[in-house]
Amino acid sequence: MLTPHTPKQNHLLAALPATDFERLSPHLQLVPMPLGEALYESGGRLQHVYFPTTSIVSLLYVMADGASAEIAVVGNEGILGISLFMGGETTPSRAVVQSAGHGYRLGAQLLKQEFNRAGAVLHLLLLRYTQALITQMAQTAVCNRHHSVEQQLCRWLLLSLDRLSTRELTMTQELIANMLGVRREGVTEAAGNLQRAGLIRYSRGHITVLDRARLEQEVCECYAVVKNEFDRLLSDHFSDPFQIVGRSRS
Repeated sequence: MLTPHTPKQNHLLAALPATDFERLSPHLQLVPMPLGEALYESGGRLQHVYFPTTSIVSLLYVMADGASAEIAVVGNEGILGISLFMGGETTPSRAVVQSAGHGYRLGAQLLKQEFNRAGAVLHLLLLRYTQALITQMAQTAVCNRHHSVEQQLCRWLLLSLDRLSTRELTMTQELIANMLGVRREGVTEAAGNLQRAGLIRYSRGHITVLDRARLEQEVCECYAVVKNEFDRLLSDHFSDPFQIVGRSRS
């Protein structure tokens, strides 16, 4: 039986005070997010913000020659479109659906009005989430510079799993290479190593994580840095913070 869609599948929306949520809920529009759909283009004026529920969206920086690399992922823990309440109207990144699903869309002006009129909780939630997202962006840059493709792939898999209710991902090696900003051959080798070690199973664009505990042992420290910052900033507001960023390590 399919779980009915509700805005409170998004942790930010679920954490809002009842009065704030009641003002926003009539304007939240459920939208499908198919794999590969671009929600924002670099430099484009933002018309909506998005609250993913069952989907994951990658924020990509696109170079002049068309090459791109992922700088962050956003799932049911967050919001897409932070530029609007940070004072800007555009974003330099491209937002592309990495894992298909659904989310809720809200008009840009409605969010700006709500941000300006709402109480301390909404401000605190959005600003703390933004700080956590900036941490993820900074750590991704460090990881891409200093760690192996295999470690980057482990980090990417764990960040994706934390935002899904399944151990299976639909993603080709070519798309993963574009996300990580590396050659496809590097992803092929890294995925092959993880599969031979019994950590994942990869077949025709489908990745199944077989041993999450060992995957966490293989990943670099970047995953823990991002996880711990999300916990530190948002655990007081989210009913189950570990749903956002994975279970604590023993």
